[in-house]
Amino acid sequence: MAMNRIQFQASLSLPKFIELYGTEENCEAALEQARWPDGFRCPRCEGKEYGLIGGRRHKRYQCRSCRHQATLTAGTIMEATKLPLTTWFLAFYLVGQAKTGISSLALMRHLGVNYRTAWLVHNKIMQAMSEREEAYVLRGKVQVDDAYLGGERCGGKAGLGSENKVPIVAAVSLDDAGHPRHVKLATVATFSFAAIADWAQDALAIGCEVISDGLACFRAVAEVGCFHQAVVVKGRHPNELPEFRWINTVLSNLKTSFSGTFHALRFDKYADRYLGAFNYRFNRRFNLGEMTERVVHAICSCTARPEHLLRSAEFAT
Repeated sequence: MAMNRIQFQASLSLPKFIELYGTEENCEAALEQARWPDGFRCPRCEGKEYGLIGGRRHKRYQCRSCRHQATLTAGTIMEATKLPLTTWFLAFYLVGQAKTGISSLALMRHLGVNYRTAWLVHNKIMQAMSEREEAYVLRGKVQVDDAYLGGERCGGKAGLGSENKVPIVAAVSLDDAGHPRHVKLATVATFSFAAIADWAQDALAIGCEVISDGLACFRAVAEVGCFHQAVVVKGRHPNELPEFRWINTVLSNLKTSFSGTFHALRFDKYADRYLGAFNYRFNRRFNLGEMTERVVHAICSCTARPEHLLRSAEFAT
């Protein structure tokens, strides 16, 4: 059997990770380079001159112009953390390298922290990944499909009426050879014309060639400047529908990943964050060796998120 170049690519090995990020000093240097690639800039006045204040857990800078004090984590999603940077970087590595994702429980065991801390670290990283993905849109030929995620809770409603079952739209763009390039998976309120039009406005570039099944709401993509082709499935087996080969593969991988890794996921609250992390890893699957560094950049570009916001349904959806 031929070796898949994605599956068998060289990654960042654990010994190499320890060599690069095994000390606080190494992590500080990597974080400083990600935050200020051209040297320190004061968050308040943009000043470049600074002094260092010792006796703190994390490196603290004081601007010589306005006397404002800043740390490497201030203003990022790691703001006010009490964890060592080595613990954060190990979490970046584990979350970024896991093809099918990693649960907060598994992360707890790897990091040696309690479950609440592991959940918070995990969700902060996934939030940064999700926000990084929001800026990207799909271009060219795009396969689109509808699906539901989640299952009924004990004592809850069954079927599509389950409080934990959420509708999602899945889309994958193809390159000139017909291979998958990028994915975009997101929840929608319902499979209505208006909801799909809103989704397409954010997810698709003008001029996309969109192919979907016969679900009427997908005609809405034409309203935002995309070309639409509908293929009526009529109960045919997926093997008989080569037009949807890659979107079916993506959805199959997604459901296998979620069912095998996350056994108590609140889809009704946190689906977008987990889908965003799936998108992030899939869209960077060709560069596993750089994944930890990319996660660091995503973390630095995401502003502070207190725990109560991460846990709120309003913020997660």
